[in-house]
Amino acid sequence: MFISNAYAQTAAASGAESLYSFLPIILMFVVLYFLMIRPQMKRQKEQKAMIEAIGKGDEVITAGGILGTVVKVTDIYITLAVANNTEVVVQKSAVATLLPKGTIKTL
Repeated sequence: MFISNAYAQTAAASGAESLYSFLPIILMFVVLYFLMIRPQMKRQKEQKAMIEAIGKGDEVITAGGILGTVVKVTDIYITLAVANNTEVVVQKSAVATLLPKGTIKTL
């Protein structure tokens, strides 16, 4: 009565117009890939290569902040000498940084 009827529009969008409407979304995903996803994948690849390269005698820092010299390496675990007659077994994935040789002088 007081409200008029609403009718749908019948004009269809052309192919070029629909492509232009998706262009900002596509551009946003491209920027997201180059700013977030690609650098993260590069860091993961470098971390994996560092963990695979750990050998006996290397000096490392774990994610928990423990500094030590690698005494023994197995598939999953490494044994760190953290002080005289003190060894700690940690997972390889817990290693955060590989230090240059000669960094730890207290052992």
